Amino acid sequence: MKLERQVTICNELGLHARAATKLAVLAGQFDAEVTLSNGEKTASAASVLGLLMLASGQGKTISLTAEGRDAQAAMDAICALINARFDENQ
Repeated sequence: MKLERQVTICNELGLHARAATKLAVLAGQFDAEVTLSNGEKTASAASVLGLLMLASGQGKTISLTAEGRDAQAAMDAICALINARFDENQ
């Protein structure tokens, strides 16, 4: 089963190093292949460097795709992290 969802980066600093690391660690906890795309570039959610290369700043909408046994749980957890502003104050 392949799931797709759109989510907007809402934290002030965007998908920077600390946020990308949190996302990659979270993605690694699931038995699912999760990718993020900004329309031009696509990266594995498990790759900090790949996530940084997306250069997704505040207000940028990205597409998430998840496939695998834990696809739904991974999608829900990653969207929750992004919507929680990566647990940052800004």
